[in-house]
Amino acid sequence: MKKTILLLFILLLAFSCKTSDKNEPQREPNSFSIVIHGGAGGIKREYFTDEQQQAYNDKLQEALNAGYEVLEKGGISLDAIQAAINVMEDSPLFNAGKGAVYNSKGNQEMDASIMDGKTLNSGAVAGVNHIKNPILAARVVMDSSEHVMLSGKGAEIMVKKFGIEMVDSSYFFTQKRLDQLKKIQGKEKTELDHSAFLIKNELIDDHKYGTVGAVAIDKEGNIAAGTSTGGMTNKKYGRIGDSPIIGAGTYANNLTCGISCTGTGEYFIRTVAAHEVSNLIQYKKMNPTEALYEVIFNQIGKLGGEGGMILLDKYGDIYWDFNSTGMFRGYKKSDGETKIEMFEKE
Repeated sequence: MKKTILLLFILLLAFSCKTSDKNEPQREPNSFSIVIHGGAGGIKREYFTDEQQQAYNDKLQEALNAGYEVLEKGGISLDAIQAAINVMEDSPLFNAGKGAVYNSKGNQEMDASIMDGKTLNSGAVAGVNHIKNPILAARVVMDSSEHVMLSGKGAEIMVKKFGIEMVDSSYFFTQKRLDQLKKIQGKEKTELDHSAFLIKNELIDDHKYGTVGAVAIDKEGNIAAGTSTGGMTNKKYGRIGDSPIIGAGTYANNLTCGISCTGTGEYFIRTVAAHEVSNLIQYKKMNPTEALYEVIFNQIGKLGGEGGMILLDKYGDIYWDFNSTGMFRGYKKSDGETKIEMFEKE
């Protein structure tokens, strides 16, 4: 009798699991998608001319296309996000690579990180100023060292051995970034990069968070996330934000999602923001929309922080949220759906 009851219990449990699996969303076989951001902050339509809006739109589309092409050809998600982030690092429109802001000493100090959701392998560089594309350096740290994060000179010496392109610091010069630094030097404050406003018809990026990031899922269902930034204008020499910190500014896990963040990094570090969102999905069974809102508004926002996140879940669905007035963002999916947005509630 006991054996019969035990057998019935096992059968009921198996049936219950099967029913549950059927109700769970499924990712379409061989589907793929990519989502990117170019920073959040006080991004308002009235701050941009039509030409400037078009410039940002075109560059975001170029970045999406670069990552999408990798995925379409069967490439892995890690390569796709690298390709997308490279485009934005090479553009002075964003606070990463070529457009990186100046610190209080008048230099750039850039941070980047990358994470593989299949293995949880991660790599990051912090405080580098001669690496043309910091996201590529982060990948080298992940793939070719036993470490997760390297900083400053040590990072540069290590990745140079693997053929990562190094440049003179003059490569990162942009007049608007220098003007931005001069404007606030001596005021003992920092400014985040992406609340743009117009002066003499020039875009002066005084408060915007121009960090760039990408998350992708490839045909095999593997997720990767990456983030790259120049940090804060007039930041103290040696300051490191959330972007190179796995779990704070970047996180990827095939069990849940991939995330890249942008905003006031200190608050994203204090809340371990990206990992917190993943945990809420995995353990609290929140949907991504709820999890993003909880962390951005109820945790970061209540502490006084500002910014946003992009998220791609294990089914290939795209989500984003932010508590600033805007965020440069876009996605492209294998079913042809694509979207680029800049301002709030488009």
